[in-house]
This record gives sequence, structure tokens and C-alpha cells, in this order.
Amino acid sequence: FERSIPFAGLALLLAALNGFATEELGKRAPRPGSAASGALYATGTVAALALALTFSLEKGWLTVALALMVPGIAWIAEQRPLPMLRWLAAAAVVLVVARVGWEPRIVGDDVGTTPIFNWILYGYGVPAISFWMAGHLLRKRGDDQPSRMVDSAAILFTVLTAFLEIRHYMNGGDIYRQTSALGELALQICTGLAITIGLEHIRHRTGSIVHDLGALAVAALTFAGIAFGLGIACNPALTGEPVGSAFINLILLGYGIPAVLAIVLALRTRDVRPQAYRICAAAVAVLLMLAYLSLEVRTLYHGPVLYRGPTTDAEQYTYSVVWLAYGVSLLLFGIAFRSHPARLASAAVTLLTVGKVFLIDMAGLTGVFRALSFIGLGLVLVGIGWLYQRLLFPPQPKTTTAP
Repeated sequence: FERSIPFAGLALLLAALNGFATEELGKRAPRPGSAASGALYATGTVAALALALTFSLEKGWLTVALALMVPGIAWIAEQRPLPMLRWLAAAAVVLVVARVGWEPRIVGDDVGTTPIFNWILYGYGVPAISFWMAGHLLRKRGDDQPSRMVDSAAILFTVLTAFLEIRHYMNGGDIYRQTSALGELALQICTGLAITIGLEHIRHRTGSIVHDLGALAVAALTFAGIAFGLGIACNPALTGEPVGSAFINLILLGYGIPAVLAIVLALRTRDVRPQAYRICAAAVAVLLMLAYLSLEVRTLYHGPVLYRGPTTDAEQYTYSVVWLAYGVSLLLFGIAFRSHPARLASAAVTLLTVGKVFLIDMAGLTGVFRALSFIGLGLVLVGIGWLYQRLLFPPQPKTTTAP
């Protein structure tokens, strides 16, 4: 189980001999059994090359070298269309996945503490790029089982590269640390949504079922993280974790930016996904933005720690104003983009605000804030009615009939 350069040299010689035999057989006229012989020699070439890498490299370099073999095998399979080569590419992927599963840190404790440029990037990022290239080459001749295995590994290693780099950066190089704060979760949510949008674009171009299912899987995991992570486990209004300054803070990273990305996802899948998927993405975007606005108001009145201090009349009034403005913005967005779900979301936010005004503001606010709350609500409702009347249901021109 140690490196041996002489044995690596012998393995390279064996690979060269098998490669020479493969080329010579390819030049001869077709005869019974010649295709099978060429496939066997090509298999021997790849196996000997893998053996040479195993003899000469260790730890992370072996993982990188085996991953770089995959696009090489795929390129050879394109030039010499032997079915066995496609399965060899898939077998090399399985070796890399098994190697990473045995030691996720690639090089053990030597992974390093440098952000981004560490063995997580090399051990996961290089295989991810290699598998994307190999999948593209293999799909040129068919969307079969080996190409799907390579594409699946490309998605897996892309996700692992992004998420492990975030975990490495937020925990000082310790990816096994069992704690997770709002900042780490926020970065992972943003990354998950960005990867989902990218996979939706790739799926539209390739039509591959792997990219289709990959986009759905990453989206489902990301939405689960939003619901249970941002909604409960890492919600700063519940945990008391400091969120930073007034506007550029963890609330923007964890709720504001994901809301925008969820809107982009809903628009990207508008004509290519079932309606239930689009409604779910739009609902997540609406709720994230509502949470962002509410928590931002809370930050302005309470500072970095959100559960400190009582809720004043001014704060309650600000919630009502912000929610009403948000509802009107959703209505204008729905009208501009002809989005029925956006108009429904506007109605839901407006009804929520109406309920808050009558159930909370009426009981809690006093003096001028109570009057302003009801006056503002009335003006907004009148304005919404006018918008619906003028923009959605314009008056029909009168027609005159000849006598």
C-alpha cells in the first residue's frame, strides 16, 4: 500500500503496449472477433493506466488523477466507438466516488484552512469539471446508462464542492463541526437556489432525465432548508443570534437574496415545469421576502439581537406600512408580468395586513398611530380597487348602432 515508481513504470509500459495493439487492430479489415479484441485491448490500456496512477500517487492526487481519466476515456470512446469504453468511464467514476466516500476530506487532516483554495476545491472541483466534460462527450453518441452515471456524478460533485467549501470557510477548516449558524445556512441556501437555476437551464438544453431529476432533488433539499432552517432552527428572531448592521446583514443574505433567487427560479420554470412547481417556487419567494422585510424592520428597532426590548407602537405601525407596500408591489409585479400567482400573493399579503390592523393594531396601538394605521389601510385598499378597475378590467368602448 505504498508508492512504487518502478511498478508505475511497468504499468505505463503495459498501457502503451495495449494501446498499440488497439490501434493496430483498428487499422485491419473487419473480421469476426476483431471488435471484441479491440475492446479488450482498449480496456487493458485504461486499466493499466489506472494501475500506474495507483502505484505512483496517493491520497488527493490519486483522486484527481482518476477523475481526469474519465474525460480522457470519454474522448477515446468518441474516437473509437467501443461500447466497453463507455462503461470504463462509468467504472472510473465509481472509483472516484468510492475514494471520496472513504475519506471525504480527500487528504485527511491536511485539507488546510485557506478559504476556497484548499483540497476541497481540488478533490471535488476537479472531478466535477472532469465529469461535466465526460458527460458532454458521452452524450454525443447516446443518452445511455454510462452517460447518465457520469452526469449524476457531475451534479453530485458540483453540489459537494459548493457546500463543503462553504462549510470549510465558515468553520475554520473543520467540515465535521456539528454546529451550523445563520450565515452558513444562508450561503448554502443561496448556493442551492443558484445551482437549481443552473440545472434548469442545462436541462432545457440537454433534455437529460439526470439533469431533470438533479434539478428537482437540489430544489427539494433547498426548500427543506428554507422551511426548517431559516424558518425555525436558525431564525434570528427565535435564536437571538446577532445579525449585524442595519441593512447589510445576515437577514439580507439569508432571506432577501434567496427571495430574489426564488423569483428567478419561478420565472425560469414558468413554461417548462408543472404549475404546482411554479406556484411552490413563487410562494417560497413571497414568504422569504415577507420574512426579510419583517426581520429588517425588527432590526431597525431592536438592533443586532432581535428579541431584545418591547415592541413599540411605532414598530407595529411600521410593519403595517411595509406589508401594505409589499402587497401593492406584488400587485404591480403581477400586472407587469401577467402573473396570476403574483396577484394572488398580493391579495394574500393584503388580507394578512387587514387582519393585523383589525386584530393587533386596533387592540394595541393608541393615539395617532391607530388613526394612521386605519387611514393608510383605507387609502391603499381604495388604490388597489382603482388599479383593478382601470388596469385589469378597463371600461369597454361604447358602440353606437345606426338608426
